[in-house]
Amino acid sequence: MFWGLLFIILFSLMCTGLVYLGKKIKGVSLIKKLTDKSKAAGIILPAVIVILITSLCVIAFKMFAAIVVLLHLILIWLLCDLISFIIKKLWKKTVKADITAIAAVLLTAIYLGIGWYYAHHVFETAYTIQTDKLDEPLRIVAIADSHLSVTLDGEAFASELERIEALSPDVLFIVGDLVDDDSDKEDMIFACEALGEFEATHGVYYVYGNHDKGYSDSIEFSDEELRKALTDNGVTILEDDVIDIGDKLRIIGRKDRSDDERNTMDMFAENPDDRYTIVLDHQPNNYDAQEKSGVDLVISGHTHGGHIFPAGFVGLLIGANDKVYGHEKRGNTDFIVTSGISGWAIPFKTGCISEYIVIDIE
Repeated sequence: MFWGLLFIILFSLMCTGLVYLGKKIKGVSLIKKLTDKSKAAGIILPAVIVILITSLCVIAFKMFAAIVVLLHLILIWLLCDLISFIIKKLWKKTVKADITAIAAVLLTAIYLGIGWYYAHHVFETAYTIQTDKLDEPLRIVAIADSHLSVTLDGEAFASELERIEALSPDVLFIVGDLVDDDSDKEDMIFACEALGEFEATHGVYYVYGNHDKGYSDSIEFSDEELRKALTDNGVTILEDDVIDIGDKLRIIGRKDRSDDERNTMDMFAENPDDRYTIVLDHQPNNYDAQEKSGVDLVISGHTHGGHIFPAGFVGLLIGANDKVYGHEKRGNTDFIVTSGISGWAIPFKTGCISEYIVIDIE
């Protein structure tokens, strides 16, 4: 119900925004000259330009990302109009429509250009956590939300793994959404083979996200093919499974929240006081139960750190997520949410960065 209503609202805003965009284009001096003698031309030419801009965005970025680009142009143009209005009211100076148009286009290009960089450039984010449960330090690297074939193809993903391997991690976690409906099969296979070549003392572990199994028949490969590609390359898949490494470390990998058969936290064995326990849970929305269970560390992804500002706040407002990004401690449990090494569908990040996280437990 909520998402259906949200879609209707966004669609209505988009249609209204495109009409607004057409009117703004009509006000540009060149367009005014071309359509000055014909009322029909004054309607048709701006409409054709809007359709052309929309089509080019769809060709360049695909439908969903094109909508994001157009919404930014519309909103930034509105902001420029507001500034022009304030200037006129306060200083009695009229800002020409051409200047407003140029400013709107340039600001949109700059803003989304920065977003493009943050989406395609992968940062390293480090955390340090203290514990007396381990006899020696443990270095964890976690990746989430690679959504292969958006900003990272298989080769680019493998290159990031080479950077990570140089850090000498003890364990690598893939915390969901390695792929989605739009991922190429070739990229998936290449990425899994790269994971197979990755060297970590305690291995590579993977939990499913909400996108990995696909939402439609458009996905190029089945869940069975993904599962086989991972396991054939030595990746351990955890689906409500508990793995003990020695007598000091425990890893709990949860099924995604979207899986109706997922266990509740109280169905897992009670955490021994002397064993450091890590939970891998793609969606960060079960914090109360996880804190109550007594686990030491919970690592999640899913939110993309907000991805497009201010979308991250929506998940918090509707209760879909307990946290959007970063580190938080509740009781004796540390919670970390990564913004992900890429993101779904949109090749821009204006609300966060792309990253992998390094967690040193000392």
